[in-house]
Amino acid sequence: MFNASLPELSAALEDGKISSVELTELFLDRIRKLDGELNAFITVDAARSLEDARSADARRSAGETGPLLGIPIAHKDIFCTQGLATTCGSKMLANFVSPYDAHIIEKFAAAGAVLLGKTNMDEFAMGSSNESSYFGFVRNPWRKTAVPGGSSGGSAAAVAARMAPAATGTDTGGSIRQPASFSGVCGLKPTYGVVSRYGMIAFASSLDQGGPLARSAADLAALLNVMAGFDARDSTSLDRPVEDYARDLSRPIAGLRIGLPREYLGDGVNGEVAARVRDAILWFESQGAKSVEITLPNTRLSVPAYYVLAPAEASSNLSRFDGVRYGHRAAKYADLYEMYCKSRGEGFGAEVKRRILVGTYVLSHGYYEAYYLQAQKIRRLIAADFTAAFTQCDMIMGPAAPTTAYEIGAMSDDPVQMYLGDIFTIPASLAGLPGLCVPCGFDAKGLPVGLQVIGPYFSEARLLNAAHQFQQATDWHQRVPPDAEIQVVR
Repeated sequence: MFNASLPELSAALEDGKISSVELTELFLDRIRKLDGELNAFITVDAARSLEDARSADARRSAGETGPLLGIPIAHKDIFCTQGLATTCGSKMLANFVSPYDAHIIEKFAAAGAVLLGKTNMDEFAMGSSNESSYFGFVRNPWRKTAVPGGSSGGSAAAVAARMAPAATGTDTGGSIRQPASFSGVCGLKPTYGVVSRYGMIAFASSLDQGGPLARSAADLAALLNVMAGFDARDSTSLDRPVEDYARDLSRPIAGLRIGLPREYLGDGVNGEVAARVRDAILWFESQGAKSVEITLPNTRLSVPAYYVLAPAEASSNLSRFDGVRYGHRAAKYADLYEMYCKSRGEGFGAEVKRRILVGTYVLSHGYYEAYYLQAQKIRRLIAADFTAAFTQCDMIMGPAAPTTAYEIGAMSDDPVQMYLGDIFTIPASLAGLPGLCVPCGFDAKGLPVGLQVIGPYFSEARLLNAAHQFQQATDWHQRVPPDAEIQVVR
């Protein structure tokens, strides 16, 4: 059952081969066995999960069916969940219990999915390694001394280690695609606005987007069918016709035009990563796809632009955590000002403080025009690069990250180097485009390599089709971290 796809699990439940309660107990037991070392989960409420499972079994007994009915799903701990801790990986919210559900949580509950637990993450989604969490770093299931990627590293590790059939994540500058690459799973960032941000604790509001992580592209399609949809409570939610994102999975890829940006496979990309990505592209060409060399000339400006815009929005969004209404409050203070200072000083970690300071600086008088407005102009140029590229190709392929997973602590003293690791995922985020990552091989150390596929707005079904066809011919997505490696290398 641990290696079964979502359709296979759904069929087993429908045929009565297993109940939702039994299935949930299997995954809860695996979490108990493995998560002590991996630390992929922040909160697991077994009683609540089993209550959800009993409810799903009752719904099936009453004649109801559904692709996710009774299937356990893990959720990134950035989504507000009524009656359950929602920490965002921060001391600031360590004791916060949400009074309402995020839109994504509502959608999965309506579909009958079982809430398996809340996964670990970089604090307030700020990070690329899952090392900034107040609840400790997450280990990569493929190599316990390596990071799983971030900020959705807990979700990626949970799926990779088969502690969950699938999970939710969020992607601001690559926080679904990069951990999917590092952890050897599949991850999808939808077009900005396709998935509601209601109840998703904000980092950078013009960039944040929820999405799924799973074993395969077909599973991603099933999850996105549940997650997507208009929500009037989110002003950025797009009111569009309902789509079936699995509709094109079997579509032939002959004639597909694949854009290969010269900026994505040049200097700075690890040789083994580049080789595995080229191997994947050769397979597409063998199936009748055509490669087209393109250029995205402003790619080099994407990281500096992002690290102006995202911290600026974070500075504004995180101002609400002041120790007054909810969240951490300092135990001792002399006056209101000291309460603010101590509460925020104690509640936020180093990476969050760093980004708040940067964001406040670039928004301050005298620097707004020099930094923030210039970054917005660069953002428009990056979007224009993609628009021009898609006149020559149907989708763009390249690496999701320039390297495979690095060792825990390797980037701790050099945050800028860590930021540069997002250079291939940030451009699509700045443009609001959909992008997905699927496994395409391993390096010499046995660490996964991810192929990133980026498409025009609302091309999720076409991206999933390309990824699904690739996975019908390869088994990279079916590889499982050996259980013998569960022991931590010290």
